[in-house]
Amino acid sequence: MTADSQSAREFLDSYDPGDYPAVALTVDLVVFAVTNGALNVALVRRGGHPFKDALALPGGFVGPEESAEQAAVRELAEETGLDLGSLPVHVEQLATYTGPKRDPRMRVVSVAHLALLATDGRVLPGIAAGSDAAAAAWHPVHHLLRSSDLAFDHHQILQDGLGRLAGKMEYSTVAARLLPNEFTLTQLRAVYDAVWDTTLPAGNFTRKMMPHLTDTGRKSRAATGGAPAALFTAPDRHIHPPLAKPTTSPGR
Repeated sequence: MTADSQSAREFLDSYDPGDYPAVALTVDLVVFAVTNGALNVALVRRGGHPFKDALALPGGFVGPEESAEQAAVRELAEETGLDLGSLPVHVEQLATYTGPKRDPRMRVVSVAHLALLATDGRVLPGIAAGSDAAAAAWHPVHHLLRSSDLAFDHHQILQDGLGRLAGKMEYSTVAARLLPNEFTLTQLRAVYDAVWDTTLPAGNFTRKMMPHLTDTGRKSRAATGGAPAALFTAPDRHIHPPLAKPTTSPGR
């Protein structure tokens, strides 16, 4: 054993983690899905203290042998029944929240994740409460942010998740992650309307988006009384020039 390795071993043997304040690590998930023209988020109603009976984002403590990503998948399944391994979903880290007073129990740092679930715009994935959640349900995001408080700092996390998604939709094709692999322009525009809480002009939207989509050559099944619409896919790419999110919300 070299002198350096011996010194390192002696240091670790004498090191006491108890000399430093305890900090716990948690995960929280902002899970979005679009249906019937509205952006929805999955929330649970807390079954115990702190914030008993309050609405909250699904999440929980990271286990000693888990990564934050593994804990996020496990906690979401335990609290809502949503299995990210079997659903068409895009997941990315959102931000880390470190406010010393964000949890009344102790110092808790949370790694928040943003998850985008693909739907056909008509039906939301079913969720059901489990673990320590008293209830679980989908809630319309824009109404929620205007009218409700959430447990901990989850109102801020939800607001940040919406801001991340809304901003990325200006310059990337990420909106397609909320749709099936093949979709119509009407479905895609409905996602923009739902996330941006607006009503975009159809012609202008089509003109700006078409260069960034791939036409499959197939048509959707026609609704009663309607003509079949072209089906597109959206490879991950930047939109240039970017779309401009309206500063007002016409028609809403």
